[in-house]
Amino acid sequence: KAGRTVRVQGFPSELPPDRAADKLTIHFLRSRNGGGDIADVRVLPGPPPCALITFEAPEVAQRILKVKNQVLAIGKTRYPLEVTPHAAELSPDEVLRGHGSPSCSHTDSVPSRQLGKGDLPLSFHLNYAEIHFHSYSNEDFFPVL
Repeated sequence: KAGRTVRVQGFPSELPPDRAADKLTIHFLRSRNGGGDIADVRVLPGPPPCALITFEAPEVAQRILKVKNQVLAIGKTRYPLEVTPHAAELSPDEVLRGHGSPSCSHTDSVPSRQLGKGDLPLSFHLNYAEIHFHSYSNEDFFPVL
């Protein structure tokens, strides 16, 4: 995934995540927007919400980043999008550490072996699998499938 993922903000927060993903997929597939084939779209909660869009080829992500004005049109309303590189490409032994649930503005990654008992996050998400774990105490993790 290295170099293929961009972070997108600016779409309306009232859109359900699946609808936001659909609208962003259509927008970033269009060649007139600099887009191309998309491998994955993940909409993360906010505030503000954002999306991580992974393209099939890194050249497409680089081209998207060079487009000055990305504007998402939904009906008659136009939403200026902020598109930035997404640097956090996680390996399987890393976790996203955040304040509450994973979001674009409040997560960082840390090698899982560096998490100590006193440093356990309240919530973490394994990027390579769709499994979420929530800590209800500092000692027990319960998978949410």
